[in-house]
Formats: sequence, C-alpha cells, structure tokens
Amino acid sequence: MIVLKNHSMKRVIRFGGAVAFLGLASTASAIDGPQIIKENCLLCHSETGNAEAPFSRISQQRKTPEGWQTTINRMKSQRGLSLKPEHERVLIKYLADHQGLAPAETADLRYVLERQPNVVEQNVPEHVAGTCTGCHSSARSGLQRRTTDEWQKLIHFHMGQVPTIEYLAGHRDRPWFQIALNETAVKMGEGYPLQTQAWSDWKAKPKAALNGQWAVSGFVPDKGEFTAVMSVMPNQKDNYITLINGHYADGSKLTGSGSATVFTGYEWRGAIVIDGRKMRQVFAASEDGKQMAGRMYLKNDEVMGGRVLAEKADKAATLVSVTPSSIKQGASQTLIIAGANLSNKVSLGNGVKVEKVISQSADRLVVQVKADAKAAIGQRTLSVGKQTLENAVAVYDQVARVEITPTESIARIGGNGGPIPKRKSTYRAVGYAAGADGKPGTEDDLSLGYLPATWSLKAFDEVAEHDNDLKYAGSIDAKGIFTPGDAGLNPERKMSTNNVGNLAVVGTVKDGANSVSGEAHLLVTVQDFVKELIQ
Repeated sequence: MIVLKNHSMKRVIRFGGAVAFLGLASTASAIDGPQIIKENCLLCHSETGNAEAPFSRISQQRKTPEGWQTTINRMKSQRGLSLKPEHERVLIKYLADHQGLAPAETADLRYVLERQPNVVEQNVPEHVAGTCTGCHSSARSGLQRRTTDEWQKLIHFHMGQVPTIEYLAGHRDRPWFQIALNETAVKMGEGYPLQTQAWSDWKAKPKAALNGQWAVSGFVPDKGEFTAVMSVMPNQKDNYITLINGHYADGSKLTGSGSATVFTGYEWRGAIVIDGRKMRQVFAASEDGKQMAGRMYLKNDEVMGGRVLAEKADKAATLVSVTPSSIKQGASQTLIIAGANLSNKVSLGNGVKVEKVISQSADRLVVQVKADAKAAIGQRTLSVGKQTLENAVAVYDQVARVEITPTESIARIGGNGGPIPKRKSTYRAVGYAAGADGKPGTEDDLSLGYLPATWSLKAFDEVAEHDNDLKYAGSIDAKGIFTPGDAGLNPERKMSTNNVGNLAVVGTVKDGANSVSGEAHLLVTVQDFVKELIQ
C-alpha cells in the first residue's frame, strides 16, 4: 500500500501482494536479447534500421528490471507472447542493462522497487496527481523514461485498454483524455525524457564487480536488528552466489545462502534463504561498488522486512551502523556495532566512557558505555579504531515525544480458508528529545532513533468505537506487528459486516519514571485482489 500526499491531497491506493520475482538463475544462454526480440516480438514491432534504436516502441523506452518484467507480463497475458523462462530472463537482463535507469534517476523512488509498505509520497507533481495517481503511485510514472511521442502513445494505450478511465473517481470533473494527452504526456516527455545526461554518463562509467565480503546491518520485524557478514562469490557475469552469517540483537545466530543478479550495473536482486525462511533482497549498489542499501523481506509477505545497509569489507576495517543510537545522561547502555575487522578501541567523545567490551565477532562488536550525568547533549561521532561514523549516537536528557512509524498505514483482512492471506502491518517507535529550545515538536528536536516500546490499540474515532472495531479488526503483539481479523462476514457485527476497522496504534516508551506515547492511524480494510510488480 502507498499513501499519496500532495499538499492537501491524501489518497490511499493499493499495493499488490507478492508477484513472481525477477529470475535469478544463470543468464547464460546461446541466444542474446536482440535475437529474442527478433524471433518473438516483430509480429507487432518492427526493425527501424537505426543501430541506436533498432526496434519500434521498444527502443523508445527505458525502465527498471521490474518495469521490463511488467511489460513482458503484459505482452504474455494480453498479446499472446510465449517465451521460455531462460529466454525471458535473458531479455529482461538485456533490456535493463541497455535501456535501464541510472542510479540518480531511481534514487528518490526506490520505495516502490523495494516494496516498502505504507509509504507517504510527498510533492507529487500536479500533472501526475491529476491524471495518474488515481490508479497507481507517482513513482511508477517516475521510474520510466520515454520520448514525448511514447508518453502520448501510453495515454492512447490507457484509453484502449481501459475505455472507462475518464469516468473513474477523480477523473469525472475534467476532460481527462485531453489533459492527459496534450498536457501531462508533454510534461512527462520534458521531465522524464528518453535521453538524459545521467543515463549517458552511467552507460559510459565502468561498473564495479560486487563480489567479496560485505558487512551488513538490517532489521526484520519479527526478529529485530541483525548484523552479518555476507560473502558474495561470482558465478557468471553479473550473477553471484551468497552466503550470510551473523547475529540478531539478542545474540542468536543468523545463517543463510542464496543467489543474486545485478541489473544495469547496480540493481541487486537477491533470493536468499535465512534460517529456513525464503527472503528477497532489493538493493542499490553505490556507483563505486563499495556500499549497498535497500530492503530485505519475506518472499510471500513483503510487509515482514526492513532496511539493510552493507559496506564492502575486504580486508580493511569497515563500520556500518550502531544500535541503539542514543544514550541517556547518567545511564549505561549496551551498543551493538555492525562492521567487519573492527578494532575494540571505541570512543564517543568526552562525557561517554566505554566500561567494557562484552563480545567481539566477525560481524559485530558489543560494548557497554556510560554517559556522565552532565555529558553534553547532542549527536556524537562514533570512532572504532580508525573508522568513524558521524551522528551515530545521541546523548539526551529525557524523551520528550514519540513518533510511531508509519504514521498512516493499511492492513487487510484475509485467510479464514480463503486464497488471499492476511496483510499485516508493522510499527516502530522513534524517540525525540526537546532540543535546545526545550519545546518538543520544533525543528531543533534531537532524534534518538528507534526505542523499545509497548504496543496497544484503540478506536480511531467515535464511529469506530460505536462499531466495536477494536474487538474485531485485529490485534497487535509485543513486537509491534499488527495482525488483522479474518475475511468473510461476521454475524456478531452489525448487519454481519466483515472485520474491517479504523484504529489508532499506540506505542509507549518508558523513560525512567515517565512514559511517553505516540499514535499512528491504521485502516483495516478488505483484501487486495490486484497484484502488481510495480504499484
């Protein structure tokens, strides 16, 4: 699910469930991408005779790997295309490599690729909000590049495929087709053109190999924070075998293995089994190939996942992250430092003393530190040997407010013998100190990062209270994971309605003798019957 927010506009649209992931097997084949196009696509498309853009329509577009997968899926379902699985993988790889997007072109829109749930899209262009976001996210439009003529053909495709599109909610008060064709498509051609300097520069840039050792830190909602070392071994060109070994925050071990394919020189798509659970990795490598960042989630439940950071760790010491990221004045705190080949010489500056090193392993360093009662409040740089991490740990006096993330969310009823499983929602509490002005909720508030919290639910409004949504819509556990109610009619409810509801999620952080709470909005709604690779 994605929440779209543009000035006063806020709309909630669907975010489909898991879809067949991009092929991760070897892309080695006796047939190449252009040959596959010639043998399978020229019944409808044609060769142009232009070496730079050899195929009509196809050569006038650039997309992410998921974008090309979506196009091929549509050709298969609506145009009768039939491809061998190995040829489909080769074709997606070829198109993403030769007609993909540069790192700078995807940087602000990766939440769709990473299947982040409950994202609030900000500053949606007005022409996109008025014509496109009634059905899908702004990011879906922004993750394509086309000529203006191709953008206009896309409008015609929409009209041909969905003739009632002009009469959808949000389109009825305007001449949708004329605006989309003559205004929106032209602006898209200007804002998202086929040819850009970023793409030209990226094509010319040497691509870094991603094999080697990687120091990794991440989060999985039902397991918590983790640190690990991921060994990446080359298989064939742009294909890798992966092994991962590490620890969760509670000290329990994490092990796994899998494979990955890299598209467009930086788009990492991995399939990995960790502790018996199948997971997906959607990362973006930095242009120098020394960092990767993205999201890892359960194969069949993308809600159950979290942010992952990785740093190349071949021989040299590597520092990735530290958790938790705050220490209260006068208190002791255990810090878990993620990295590789780390020294046990740790410093957080004046007023914070390292009391002892608790443990040290390949993927993490665990230390106990204590902040003086009068230690200076503010962000500190963490030094581990010669490695530093700026703004790594905040020293604070007290928790002044708590924000629950995500602030807006959707969960979906399901199960109960039906084919569509429940769609959960997960929450974390972010703490803030008041800052120099002593007033919480102002610009100088000091972020304390994620804090442990206790979780509860309440009715969001009077209607939800009257309908007893709290009883029927679902429950939240100690880890902040909300599980919605069963699908189907409920004879206990008024008019035997189903178990939807309108709830508030309450997270409470204990801070000494005080407790500070924050709230987020949760809408529990019906199943999503449309599953899309890119929303």
